[in-house]
Amino acid sequence: MPGVSEEIEVRGHLIDSLLLPKILDRILLMGGSFEIRECKVGARRVDASYARIAVQADSAAQLDDILGDLVEHGAMPVHPEDAHLVPADIAGAFPDAFYSTTNQPTQVRLAGRWVEVADQEMDCGIAVDIERKTAWCVPMTDVTVGQAFVVGHGGVRVVPIDRPREAQVFGFMNSNVSSEKPKAASLQTVADLMRATRAEGRKVLLVAGPAIVHTGSSAHVAELIRGGWVDVLFAGNALATHDIEQALFNTSLGVSLDRGEAVEHGHEHHLRAINTIRRAGGIAAAVRAGLLKSGIMYECVQKNVAMVLAGSIRDDGPLPEVITDVLKAQAEMRRLIHGGVGFCLMIATTLHSIATGNLLPAGVKVVCVDINPATVTKLTDRGTFQTIGLVTDVEPFVRSLVAALCGPTP
Repeated sequence: MPGVSEEIEVRGHLIDSLLLPKILDRILLMGGSFEIRECKVGARRVDASYARIAVQADSAAQLDDILGDLVEHGAMPVHPEDAHLVPADIAGAFPDAFYSTTNQPTQVRLAGRWVEVADQEMDCGIAVDIERKTAWCVPMTDVTVGQAFVVGHGGVRVVPIDRPREAQVFGFMNSNVSSEKPKAASLQTVADLMRATRAEGRKVLLVAGPAIVHTGSSAHVAELIRGGWVDVLFAGNALATHDIEQALFNTSLGVSLDRGEAVEHGHEHHLRAINTIRRAGGIAAAVRAGLLKSGIMYECVQKNVAMVLAGSIRDDGPLPEVITDVLKAQAEMRRLIHGGVGFCLMIATTLHSIATGNLLPAGVKVVCVDINPATVTKLTDRGTFQTIGLVTDVEPFVRSLVAALCGPTP
C-alpha cells in the first residue's frame, strides 16, 4: 500500500451494532483508505466478532488523526505502545495534545499492561500515577502542576458499551426518542430498571426540574422518595423553592395547585418561602423545627437522600443549601455519581439533565422524561448516547411510576 499505513484491530459485536461499518466510514471520511486483512464474525448472537484492518493515509499526521478518531470506536493498533505521559506545567490546564476522554470505559497501557481508567467521564484528561500504575479522569479545572497526563492517542483503548442482547421495548420505533412509543410498556421498563439497580446494590439518581411542582407531581415524587426509590437528587434552587412554596402556601409561582388560578399576593409566595427557610437556618433545620412538614425536600431530609442543589444566575435567595459556585457543584455531583450510581432518571429539566449527562459514564443507564423532545436530542447530541427518551406529560408518568413501584396511591 502506498503512503503510510498501520494495522488496527477491533473486537465486539461489530455487525449488529454497526460498529464495523462506522469505523470503515470514518476512515474514508477522514481521507484515508483501508484493506480488511482479517474478519471473523461470531456464529451466535452472544459471540464477539473480530476484524484486523490496514489503514492507509497520505502522511503520518493524517494517519495519526485517523487512528486517534478510531480509538473512540474501540479500535486499537495491532502492536500497541505504552501511553505517552507529559507533566502539567500550568495549574488548571492540560499539556498540549492531551487525550480528551469520552464517557466510554477506557484503558491506558502502562509498562506493557492495560490499566482501567477510574472515574470515567467525557471531556476530561487522563492523569496517571506512574508508581502505583493507576489512571483516572480529571477535569481541566482540577489540574495541578507536575501531574502526569496522557497525551496523544497511543497506548489508549476504548471499550465500547455493547448493545444489550435481549429485545427491548425501547427498540420500538427504532429511535431513542419518540412521542409514539408505547407508554405503559416503557414505564414498566423504567420501573424494572430501578428494581434491578436496587437489586445490584447500586443507587438511583433523580435529576428533577421545577415543572414537577408546577404540574402537581410533587406528592408523587415525594412518595417515590418515601418508598426508598431515590438515593441521590440533583436539582436547582427553583425545584426546592417551589416545592417548599407548595408545602407552606399550596401554590407554585403563586398559582393555587387546587384551583389552578393565581391567588392574591401569590407572586410573593416563593420569596416568602425562601425567607422562611433562610430564617430557620436551612431546609434540614426547618424540618427539624417542624416548619416544613411535607414535600420533596421534606422527604429527602427524612430519608437522608444525598442532594446537590446547584444555583444559577437568576436564583432568588437562594436557599441556604444551594451551591452557588458551579465548580463546587460539579465536584459534589461527580463525587456522588462515582459513589455507586447505576441508574439516572431525568424529569423535566434541560440544563440540569445536560449537566448531569456530561458527568455520567456510559455504563449508567439514563431515562429522560420531558414533554419537549429537544431535551433528549440535546443530551444525545452532546455524547450521552445511552439516554432513552420518553416524550410525555410529567404528572401522568410520575403517578404511574409510583403505582408500579409503590402500589396505587390511596
